[in-house]
Amino acid sequence: MKFLVLVLCLLLPSTVAAQSNTTLPTSAIAVEENASDDRAIATRIRTILAELDGYANVAVTVSAGIVTLSGTTLDAQQAQQLTELVGRIEGVVAIENDVIETTNVAERLNPVLARFKARAAQIVAFLPLAAIAVTVFIIIVIFGFFIARRKQPWDRIAPNAFIADIYRQIIRLFFVIAALVLALDIVGATALLSGILGAAGIVGLAIGFAVRDSVENFIASIMLSVRQPFRPNDTIEIEGDIGKVIRLTSRATILLSFDGNHIRIPNSTVFKSRIINYSRNPERRFMLVLGMAPDTDFATARLLALEALSALPFVLKTPEPGVWIETIGDSTISLQLAAWVDQNDTSINLARGEAIRVVIAAFDHAGFAMPEPTYRIVKPIAAAPLPSDDRAAPRKPRLVPQVAQAVDATADKALEQIVDQERAGTENDLLSEETPNE
Repeated sequence: MKFLVLVLCLLLPSTVAAQSNTTLPTSAIAVEENASDDRAIATRIRTILAELDGYANVAVTVSAGIVTLSGTTLDAQQAQQLTELVGRIEGVVAIENDVIETTNVAERLNPVLARFKARAAQIVAFLPLAAIAVTVFIIIVIFGFFIARRKQPWDRIAPNAFIADIYRQIIRLFFVIAALVLALDIVGATALLSGILGAAGIVGLAIGFAVRDSVENFIASIMLSVRQPFRPNDTIEIEGDIGKVIRLTSRATILLSFDGNHIRIPNSTVFKSRIINYSRNPERRFMLVLGMAPDTDFATARLLALEALSALPFVLKTPEPGVWIETIGDSTISLQLAAWVDQNDTSINLARGEAIRVVIAAFDHAGFAMPEPTYRIVKPIAAAPLPSDDRAAPRKPRLVPQVAQAVDATADKALEQIVDQERAGTENDLLSEETPNE
């Protein structure tokens, strides 16, 4: 009978392979089989399954080298692995795998509970090592923060307090990372560090794009604190805003306008803008334009204006003042006047106004009137007689001395006192007199 079964297996391989739960080994099939061999195969399979978890409910029967598996496993993957496992045993002709996944709730939950108990035991055993790692982490971090909190050497090597604070932040970050690496090495989880750093890099990149303006402003603050293109109480102009510098913070530059208002300009705007510093040089030039009639003797008017400017006590001799013809209009020709003052002692606006008053008074005394808009009507007229040669030559006008009014920079001094009061006691200021400026 056994011989007949073997012959059928050899002659009808396609019939056996057609069954969905039957697997045929690819190795050669023995021609002679006996009951002792089947029992040996079954014993071997049961011994193997007994050593593995999850196969306690699997029954094994062997007949003529054909292995029949039945019963249940915890999941379908274990049932599928049985076919490969049994197929590697010598003497197996075919495999009939009827093992299915169990639906018993108790059987499904028991392994989970066992794994939970095993992991709890591992955690308890791991606690002393974790405590040592945490202790080492805390000690290193505290030591790093202690070093970063010291004033020296960071205040000595940094150009200002803002850069020194950045040095301290870098030192803190370095010690935190070093403590984390050492703690993970103690618990044997250094592989976790790469994942943490990778996640931190991705999160940092996302945050960087989200707060791009803030990052740009922070970098601009660093550059301005190092370069310092202005000092406290300097009069500067940034994108049309004019005022005296109060302070430079880590976010903005604060000005005090001549109206007494605070102007807060982001440092990123300040760094990219054109900065006009009126206080860098004490000498400052003021300019004014006066329109004259076309029939004016401009040579005489120019000398008269130059003499009037030079006579003002607040006008500097060097650089010397200047007067020249600037433009020609429809009914006037403009004279451009320029003079220099020491803005530390003289108000530039008061000096300009006083110069206008004195020059106009000199022109009025000399008969050089400021013309109003005129219109010319052209019509045929009789020829006018030529002037006689015996007409008297025009006399040179004489400058009448004018008493110059006070043009002291009292308003600027008052603004400087306001700035000094606001700067008193402020710590969040990146401007320093000891730092070189550009």
